[in-house]
Amino acid sequence: MVTLHLDPASGLPLYRQIRDEIRQLILTGRLAVGDRLPPSRELATRLGVHRTTVANAYAELTADGWISGHVGRGTFVAKGAEPPKPAQLAPAPGRSENGYVWTMLFADAPADDPLDAMLTDAATARDQRFIAFTTARPATELFPIADFRRCVGEVLRRDARALLQLGPSDGYPPLKEFLRHELRRQGLAVSDRELLITNGCQQALDLIRKVLLRPGDIVAMENPVYPGAIQTFGGGGVRAIGVPVTEKGLDVDALESLARQAGRIRLLLVTPNFHNPTGTTLSLDGRKRLLEWAARHQVPVVEDNIYGALRLRGRELASLKALDTAGLVIHLDSFSKVCFPGLRVGWIVASEPVIERLRIAKQATDLHTDQLAQAALAEFGQRGLLRRLLKRARQLYRARLERLEAALAAHFPEEATWVRPEGGMSVWVTLPAGLDSSALLFKARERRVLFTPGRFFYFQAPQPNTLRLGFAGVSEKQIPQGIEILGELIKSELRQRRRAPERRPAAARVALV
Repeated sequence: MVTLHLDPASGLPLYRQIRDEIRQLILTGRLAVGDRLPPSRELATRLGVHRTTVANAYAELTADGWISGHVGRGTFVAKGAEPPKPAQLAPAPGRSENGYVWTMLFADAPADDPLDAMLTDAATARDQRFIAFTTARPATELFPIADFRRCVGEVLRRDARALLQLGPSDGYPPLKEFLRHELRRQGLAVSDRELLITNGCQQALDLIRKVLLRPGDIVAMENPVYPGAIQTFGGGGVRAIGVPVTEKGLDVDALESLARQAGRIRLLLVTPNFHNPTGTTLSLDGRKRLLEWAARHQVPVVEDNIYGALRLRGRELASLKALDTAGLVIHLDSFSKVCFPGLRVGWIVASEPVIERLRIAKQATDLHTDQLAQAALAEFGQRGLLRRLLKRARQLYRARLERLEAALAAHFPEEATWVRPEGGMSVWVTLPAGLDSSALLFKARERRVLFTPGRFFYFQAPQPNTLRLGFAGVSEKQIPQGIEILGELIKSELRQRRRAPERRPAAARVALV
């Protein structure tokens, strides 16, 4: 008899426990290809959970190719989901009967990849039939394609042969000069040797991990946090600890308390401006206290400023790097949130010794960032086009944020709360206790509305009743339509739970087949 066990003491959401248990049963061969699984309603009754909990687990298993549903027949273990057979352990060179042979050859077994899941949802969001609050990226209708084409043409006309050759690892000199000028406007006097061009902030995080952290080291990050940080610092033997986020940004009191308990923190990652996903901004007092703590304990601070240019309301605050007197802040930024994320160009500002070590690590990774992209962006900025685009973007995003907040007030239940961000591209929502945003997404997809469940952003103690609404890429017409649909679904779920509250099992072990 094949059984399924749920552990209510686990911090893992119930639907993920069901998904992982079934996947493991298939991998170990206890469920074979063609075995029929119980209908979602029947399994939910046996487990004592809500039907959408099981439906959500089945949906993810189906998307990953583990199971397949057939109308009128049921749900079965899919062909190709079988575990490797002994004869498959030594396939012909360059060939594999199925992907599971490789699972025995990989160096590690990574955890769920939240960034990959989010990018998959983002691909779905490009379907025009959906109202998609899933992404935090620029509105493509703002892209001045003709202007950018002229910039590309000009740099090719002027310097094509050099641009198509290998370039310096630290970055294209005219772009670095443009960025140094822009950084001076932000109160940062940066020398050429204190600036490194990267393939976006994601590469910057990876380089920092390689240079500054060893297996066993502790890195402190906001929890919830940008999924790319979870992906980067979740491997390599690094231990990540989560610092709570309040309405005033990272909780400095909690950081100090955690540091006393956890031991020596080797690195702190923080997003002081319009934190992703919560949208909160670290107060000026909080910034000063954080830097005092870092200086006292000699902890490098990675400042992710990727949303810093997108202040939509409120007073401008000095960056951590501008306030830093100890030389411990490593400042990250990118063009990805203000223009053309597909070009993958970002930068790091840090003290000269740090930049030199990061440059060497980057050289070993990819030699240098794409020269043509750097040159085109330098030309785009020098012509004043970046500043013009930023002005238009702030106006558009401010209008969309206000439309979103009005729609939330009109259509969401009183029990739901949300952060009022001063900038950025998203709003963080907390649903009434007991609701699971992942289960809600399953229903919202059927109504062609998408959002990002909060679970993607937690690496510790996930809060299942949270979600992120990205507004930058959603039209002002679509925003109230999508929020009205979500509000109806949430209210319907609340009514159902009041009539028949879900019984969370003390422990559930049921026969699956």
